[in-house]
Amino acid sequence: MTVQDPTTSAPPAARTGRWPATAVFFLNGLTLSTYIVRLPALKDEHHLADGQVGAIGALFAVAALASMQFVGPIAARFGSRAVLRVSLVVMPLLLAAVGLAGGFVGFALLVAALGAVHGATDAAMNAHAVTVGRLAGRPVLNGCHAAWSVSAVAASLAATLSAHSGVGSTTHLGVAAAVLLVGGLLVGPVLLPAAADRRTRPSRRDGRTGLPGAWTGRVVALGLTGTVLMICEGAALGWGAIFLHDGRGVALGLATAAVTAYTAGQTGGRLIGDRLTARHGAAPVFRAGGLVAACGLAAAVFVPSPPVAVAGFAVAGFGGSVLVPLVFSAVARQDDTGHDPATLVSRLTTFTYAGVLLGPALIGSAAEVVGLAGTLAALVPLLLTVALIGPIHRD
Repeated sequence: MTVQDPTTSAPPAARTGRWPATAVFFLNGLTLSTYIVRLPALKDEHHLADGQVGAIGALFAVAALASMQFVGPIAARFGSRAVLRVSLVVMPLLLAAVGLAGGFVGFALLVAALGAVHGATDAAMNAHAVTVGRLAGRPVLNGCHAAWSVSAVAASLAATLSAHSGVGSTTHLGVAAAVLLVGGLLVGPVLLPAAADRRTRPSRRDGRTGLPGAWTGRVVALGLTGTVLMICEGAALGWGAIFLHDGRGVALGLATAAVTAYTAGQTGGRLIGDRLTARHGAAPVFRAGGLVAACGLAAAVFVPSPPVAVAGFAVAGFGGSVLVPLVFSAVARQDDTGHDPATLVSRLTTFTYAGVLLGPALIGSAAEVVGLAGTLAALVPLLLTVALIGPIHRD
């Protein structure tokens, strides 16, 4: 892949690229989180049954996964900046339109469109952040993912304030969309120029940018690692509170603190993850993070004391925070595949997103057979295996 030097013509704000890239993660996370926290109210306003909400969620997921297959080659041809400048404008408009939708069909189609653009943004922003880190000569992905975590907290607080103030979903989504649109218009021009990650000649292996490319054994191994990590994360966030409340008899207020603790630990870990990686290297930080995450999850599952269990979830979030960003960095370094980083990252995003979608269902199905405690306990050796012998150590 031939890449032009983006620093020769880039304005000073675009030369570093770190804060614009971080802002994209925040804007994308804020868009999705705003929709999610308003979904219960939208369900009531549209008089949707549980099955209809489930179908809409499936449409969102399928649309996101489908768009991820195409955005990598598109970003390789035109640059991730071009993709992001479009998606950061279209996403807020779709978010506002979701609030205005009338009827089940219209609502479902708009949510599917939002899912497709969100999926494209997710893949393109990770590819862009990888390029920023490569050009800067230092890791940046942990900080970017931390911004995504912070956006979820901001969306939750905004939804709480809106609910207490009696603000309807249409107004809330419209105001949020306006803020997001302004943010996207401001961030887009200061992203790295298209030449930073745009392919200027065909891939040396297959001479094309088509859909079948980049599914190498190495990429699949890293992708499966990402899937496992997202399943473990989903287990903590989606089932941690249920485990403490139903399995341990912990009061609901304290049980829900497990989710807050995990998220807080995850955000804290990502805020320092880039510095740790720059100082100690990716493989040692990945190994240490996986071991810490496994120990925290073990404490949460096996120690009967509720405060210790909540603390265990915080430790698990802290240790696990660096793992997925490091996998993204590792897949983008696979230069020997002959494929551009944007395509490689889009393939990995497919795996991680699949983990997010499949995780809750897999955990629930396994819990029906062996119990929730046994299912969560089985994730501990899985995390240890990934930490000690995962493919990231072969870089």
